[in-house]
Amino acid sequence: MGNLTHARRAADAMTRSYDSGVESRLRETMVADTGAVDPGVEKRMRAEWNERAQEDAHYYVAFGRRDQDDEEFYATAKALVGELAAELKRLPAADSGPRRALEIGCGPGRLLRPMSRYFAEIHGVDVSDAMVTLAKEKLRDVPHAFPHAIGGSDLRLFPDAYFDFVYSYAVFQHIPSGEVVFSYLRETVRVLKPGGVARLQLNGLPKSSRAYTTWEGVRISADEMHSFAREHGVQLLALTGIESQYMWMTWRKPTGGAVSAAGACRIRAVSNAFSSEQAVPANGRLACIAASVENLPETCDLNTLTALVDGKPGRICYVGPCGSNGFSQVNIFLPPGVRTGMVPLQFELHGESLCPAKSVRVIQPGPAVPRLTAISDAINLMSPQRIESGLIKISIEEVDDIAGFQATVDGVTADHVETFRADPLTERWEINFGIPKGTAPGGHVLEIRLGERLLTRMGIEVI
Repeated sequence: MGNLTHARRAADAMTRSYDSGVESRLRETMVADTGAVDPGVEKRMRAEWNERAQEDAHYYVAFGRRDQDDEEFYATAKALVGELAAELKRLPAADSGPRRALEIGCGPGRLLRPMSRYFAEIHGVDVSDAMVTLAKEKLRDVPHAFPHAIGGSDLRLFPDAYFDFVYSYAVFQHIPSGEVVFSYLRETVRVLKPGGVARLQLNGLPKSSRAYTTWEGVRISADEMHSFAREHGVQLLALTGIESQYMWMTWRKPTGGAVSAAGACRIRAVSNAFSSEQAVPANGRLACIAASVENLPETCDLNTLTALVDGKPGRICYVGPCGSNGFSQVNIFLPPGVRTGMVPLQFELHGESLCPAKSVRVIQPGPAVPRLTAISDAINLMSPQRIESGLIKISIEEVDDIAGFQATVDGVTADHVETFRADPLTERWEINFGIPKGTAPGGHVLEIRLGERLLTRMGIEVI
């Protein structure tokens, strides 16, 4: 309790002086709240995330380990920032004035700082005023970054069509109410400029009857995102991680102007989306085509474009930006039951043929080989062998049936094993289990098996 009290006092003492002119200018253009959201949910979100901010903001934001310093905390964002920055290629040429960005759920500023290099003005909003207090202190030296504590799930602080880019990561997955999530999504459409892009992550796990909390939040399906994009007039350009906790989507808000034809549309090349190989397995996690398409119409998205593989619709998951050579990449997961051999790939736009077919080589997949992909303390995820919490977390991929799982420490079966199917595409399972009762501190041997297969035998240190 002493650490919590100390952190709370530190957070309460933090202040930041920043450009109040921007704040005033934005407040003058406030819009009416159009969402019907239970204020009790928002109050609970604020209270519980304030408590987490005061206890250990870095841990609850980055899920890495307890008590990270700033350097280590910001380093956890490197790969994610690269993925977000790649989406900026979709924006119109930067000749219409300074670009602005918005982060929904900015926390203490882990992404605001590195993303600020790409924009003349960047804003972050968070329901937790304690998180925002931390962000203002940490971003004191970034004069064009503005964190804001907001009262609810609207973005009324900002006018229509204000931002070029809106992004959010590990935020919606902690919201217990679908009404709150969809309020944010509607507001995102409103504040995007024509031609603006949104890159957003949600919890796409299958829905269940469990009570959603401010940690294990509401789940949103891929079909709901397809429908939302159609109903709100945005182009759905990417939808990946379906039925997983980390479902990502990319939108673009159309400009509304006439689109002139750039030339004949053609499929120039096809390959495996996960490698440069010219063959694609008929099923499994690598059963995805990458098609390089010349002169793909700008109106193409996941709702208007259809990919037919041997006459059967595949699932398009990504429509890339047009490169300087006029080529765009389109990724398609093969339909179930597709035959092997040379099969035709065709595209239709609004049900009409778009371009001549191109052949793709489909092969039999190799055998699934279960493999251990991650192991760590279940609380301090950056601690692979030093077990401080008494719990271990592991990930295993390419596993159809987890029933044969067994973990032992020095030959003693682990306690309280919990299994969770995290990603159906890679057949990835996350498993948490406890160190057996009576295990003394010090070095021990951890052994993990799946049926008769030994996945690892390794040394761990129990603290």
